[in-house]
Amino acid sequence: MSKALSIFDTTLRDGTQGEGISLSVDDKLKIARKLDQLGVHYIEGGIPGSNNKDIEFFNRVKELGLSAKITAFGSTRRKDSNTELDSNLNSLIQSGAQAATLVGKSWDFHVHTALQTSLEENLAMIYDSIAYLKRKGLEVIFDAEHFFDGYKNNPEYALAVMRKAEEAGADWLTMCDTNGGSLPHEVHDIVTVLAGQVTTSRIGIHTHNDCELAVANSISAVRAGAEQIQGTMNGYGERCGNANLCSVIPSLQLKLGYNILEADQLKQLTSTARYISEIANVNMPINQPYVGSSAFAHKGGIHVSAILRDSRTYEHIAPETVGNQQRILVSELAGQSNILSKAQGMGIELRSDNDSTREVMSKIKDMEHEGYQFEGADASLELLLRQANGELKELFTFESFKMLVEKSADKPVVSEAFVKLNIDGASVYTAAEGNGPVNALDNALRKALISYYPGLQNIHLSDYKVRVLDDKEATASKVRVLIESKDAANSWNTVGVSGNVIEASWEALVDSLRYALLRQTKREGYEEIPSAGRGLINH
Repeated sequence: MSKALSIFDTTLRDGTQGEGISLSVDDKLKIARKLDQLGVHYIEGGIPGSNNKDIEFFNRVKELGLSAKITAFGSTRRKDSNTELDSNLNSLIQSGAQAATLVGKSWDFHVHTALQTSLEENLAMIYDSIAYLKRKGLEVIFDAEHFFDGYKNNPEYALAVMRKAEEAGADWLTMCDTNGGSLPHEVHDIVTVLAGQVTTSRIGIHTHNDCELAVANSISAVRAGAEQIQGTMNGYGERCGNANLCSVIPSLQLKLGYNILEADQLKQLTSTARYISEIANVNMPINQPYVGSSAFAHKGGIHVSAILRDSRTYEHIAPETVGNQQRILVSELAGQSNILSKAQGMGIELRSDNDSTREVMSKIKDMEHEGYQFEGADASLELLLRQANGELKELFTFESFKMLVEKSADKPVVSEAFVKLNIDGASVYTAAEGNGPVNALDNALRKALISYYPGLQNIHLSDYKVRVLDDKEATASKVRVLIESKDAANSWNTVGVSGNVIEASWEALVDSLRYALLRQTKREGYEEIPSAGRGLINH
């Protein structure tokens, strides 16, 4: 079948309700851009009526020129109130979003207990709110909260809620398994009933994972007539999470033949999932289906022997289809095709039969084993590949750095960094202060280089994240530092790993400036690209 489905991503709203997930406005904008590149159809940005952060997001996201429809979330008007004076509804309109997700009660128990109003007033609240937003020109997605529980308790009223929403002009009627307690056969049967009664609106599904069935329930709903799937990347969300779009999308497209993403977009699924994991600073389970690092990993025995003959023996799909890669844990073959493909995309000609290519592939594999993650640090990866290809010239040689952090009573902490480099045969020694040790180190490094490379004055660090790689080791754990840098037109990410957070930060800082100079020299048409080389600073 080739029926088109709509993907509604709520990572930036429902996903942030998950424990341990907090996103800044800049984080949300980065994720929105990545989701748009993936090809999702709706991006729910947040609740503009609840906090200034979400208001800022809706103001700034307009500048990105995304293809996806930006959606704002809110609830129906308050009971016994004037719709046009409702601040929540007006905040949806003022957000500038193209669509609004409006949540309303469909379980009579919730109407009486949570809203403390009558069933008739709840229907009026739903009708009035949807009709008002439609008059203001918004696309309206009605999320019927607790629909499946409501249907099981009082099917006549749950269906009456949906009929009233359709009568008001709702574009989508979304059935929510809010408590996550429904089973696939129940979802299929109930969606089938609603699909037989809806005439103008289209049906959506929103499931939670409290029984670890959110993906299965979403697929069951689609098979029964739902055309929009709401979910989050990596299954983030409240309690046990939401339907994981990283599993829903490929299962529907590759297994059931639904038309969702273009093939080239589907190949971005793994990198998108890992990128969002890095931004959210949440470890991805290695065994996550489709996009996890172990999803297509094979170790020893008859599995490896068979895989080398034909991957279909132990892989349900070709991993490249979703942008992942086969990993044979007992050989040197893991990752070769992926690295070659990545290099080609960067305009780097690597040959698989070349000694330097084999060396860099082995080096990357060793570095990933140490904790490096290049999915969210393409700039560091590109530097490694260009260096292996002989395209980089020495920029400077690292000699030493040291840090001074001083705290005295009633005074703020003072951080000072001292950096010693060899540049073009000259020994350069600089010192600089900063509002923290990493900022001081960045300032000292720039101070040493900027007279030689004045273009670096236009570069600044825009984000800095630290991930503990093994919390069992407590303060002795290795850490991974991910840094985002920007110039006037572009941004790039670099990575460093060490048991010392300062050294890991240094690695990422050096790569950031190396990549900036790489871009500048390529723009200016120079044949040789400057390099510090990770080997030159003994990482």
